Amino acid sequence: MQRMREMLNNRYVRTIILSRIFLQLGIWIRNFAVLLYVTDLTRNDPFYVSLISVVEYAPIFVFAIIGGTLADRWRPKRTMVWCDLLSAVSVLGVLLALLYGTWAALLAGTLVSASLSQFSQPSGMKLYKQHVPAEQLQSVMGMSQTLVSVFMILGPMIGTFIFLQYGIEISLALTVIMFSVSALILSTLPKDAKEKKSVQTGNIMKEMKEGIRYLWANRSLRVLSVTFAVTGLAAGLTQPLLLFVTVDQLGLEKTFLQWLLLTNGAAMLAGGILIMLVAKRVKPQVLLLTGLMGSALVTVITGASTVAALTIAVQVIGGLAYSGVQAGIQTMIIQNTGAALIGRVSGAITPLFMGMMVIGMSLSGFLKDQLSLFTVYALSGGLLVIGALVLTPLLMRQRDTEYTA
Repeated sequence: MQRMREMLNNRYVRTIILSRIFLQLGIWIRNFAVLLYVTDLTRNDPFYVSLISVVEYAPIFVFAIIGGTLADRWRPKRTMVWCDLLSAVSVLGVLLALLYGTWAALLAGTLVSASLSQFSQPSGMKLYKQHVPAEQLQSVMGMSQTLVSVFMILGPMIGTFIFLQYGIEISLALTVIMFSVSALILSTLPKDAKEKKSVQTGNIMKEMKEGIRYLWANRSLRVLSVTFAVTGLAAGLTQPLLLFVTVDQLGLEKTFLQWLLLTNGAAMLAGGILIMLVAKRVKPQVLLLTGLMGSALVTVITGASTVAALTIAVQVIGGLAYSGVQAGIQTMIIQNTGAALIGRVSGAITPLFMGMMVIGMSLSGFLKDQLSLFTVYALSGGLLVIGALVLTPLLMRQRDTEYTA
């Protein structure tokens, strides 16, 4: 509790976390309102349901590196405030269009809002880099992961409840309010310090290439990129298959899937809290390595288990491990990147994970049919082990540095 009080005494941490609470509420209310409304309207048409996922994930590929580059150019507080305000305006436009019967605007509004987040997120990391002491960074990342975990559990329930009780119009109106409140909270931060003029001007493509060269020249970031890509592929191979674990492996109704997801989400929440408590005593490399090895073990057991109790138990371990992976990666990105390039580096690394995850998802069904469910899970576990092995040189170098010191 003392450590949490120390973090929350930091005005930037306190303000950004509070604003992200309202932003997450808006995102989940919007996402489930759009999903449920479109499925009702199209009678569960798989094309439109899949299109919703496309407009949510596509901006990560298209705008992550561009958004990161511009976030490095722009002042972070102002960028975050404007992104939240523009998100609110885009949803308001969707609401007005919907009142006139143009439901397809829902997808366009979701696309715009998801795109804006690719500019806002690296700006938040830049503020953390500038204003959070190095020894608190990992705890702050744990707190951020905890917030995400909370909304992975509560978000679907809140979004579904509001839509079923009040309909699409009220859901979108609440989304506008949540985004606006987030912007208002961020506006209370001190004015951004002026950046050097060289950061403000210049060719965008040149700056993007500079960020990629910086990432490649930094051994820690280069190794981290490979680990992140392998982890994304491993996650994608199994993400669509948990339903088959429930039905085929465990012999249960598909409704049991919600309990596996709930257990995993609750464990992620506990993991985020645990990271905040032990952050000063555990290096991010160790946290990431432990998380990857734990995830590998959980993945293999999940693919082999035919006992519901065992499958639920390993989901607890998996949630804890995933928190370690995410907090470790984010902390290492911030620690190994200069403040002037944090947006470009995070914008270059994030698509690696998402791109490889999408590739894994596209292959998972084919591999399951050609091989077996357990084989795909074992392959995913093996990839996670490879990701951990790729990371070990950084751990060995850290030990050598501590020994010589």
